[in-house]
Amino acid sequence: MVAGRRELLGFASAGLLAYAVDLALFTCLRGPAGLDPLTAKALSFVAGCSVAYAGNALGTYRHLGRPRGLRPCAVFFAVNAAGAAVQLLCLAVSHYGLGLTSQRADTVSGAGVGMVLGTILRFWGTRTLVFRPGDEPEHRTRSWNGTSGGRVGSWTG
Repeated sequence: MVAGRRELLGFASAGLLAYAVDLALFTCLRGPAGLDPLTAKALSFVAGCSVAYAGNALGTYRHLGRPRGLRPCAVFFAVNAAGAAVQLLCLAVSHYGLGLTSQRADTVSGAGVGMVLGTILRFWGTRTLVFRPGDEPEHRTRSWNGTSGGRVGSWTG
């Protein structure tokens, strides 16, 4: 139970930091830099995902060993893109499908319901597809004699 709580808190901490980077960069790119909203959001999304990946790899899931190659990073970005798509889908259904067009309705559906569902998808995808518990390095789970540890067959008893 404690390990699950620690994982959830680590994931949330990395996500909050990534959100802050995304928001700050988007605001700077949109305001002083004068970029159009889609370009600014695309760049801030990539920066936020990079921070979240680093936070999860070096913090939350560090006990699983350092991820190797581009695959974990690419899968992480795909999972985060799917989470963003869930948020957009919630907003689209509410705004265009249900006709709830006020700013409050858009905020509730996109930043409320969409964020919760997207975060659940991101958490599941990150722990299941990116930082899988079965990916632990062998030297962490096995002893010198190939067993799960212990002193079986030791001359000391």
